[in-house]
Amino acid sequence: MDEIRIMIKMPPRTKKNHSQIIFNKKTGKRMVIPSKQYKEYEQACLWQIRKPAKPVDVPVNVKCVYYMPTHRRVDLCNLIEATMDILVLAGVLADDNSSIAVAHDGSRVLYDKDEPRTEITITELYE
Repeated sequence: MDEIRIMIKMPPRTKKNHSQIIFNKKTGKRMVIPSKQYKEYEQACLWQIRKPAKPVDVPVNVKCVYYMPTHRRVDLCNLIEATMDILVLAGVLADDNSSIAVAHDGSRVLYDKDEPRTEITITELYE
């Protein structure tokens, strides 16, 4: 597998800070769903990601470098979770479980006021 590089040219978002609670009339229970802002972010990301011929299904390291527009604190784990869900939805990864997305070595949050973005590098891990 060749190294896969993806750049998402927009400010990174998390799912957890952008969710809403709704009432399911059928079950009578509450559910947490992503907010409208997150769903719009997710759709915009999908437009920027080129789907490979076949989803990655071998052990890989998914390095995510997030360039935030402000110095505000952000949870790296929540950013990675949102990114992994988007990569699966886009068909880049077959799944985001620990047998495929084995590591996130090198992932970090940096600051770039002028060009906030996410740079993703997927490399195969050999055992």
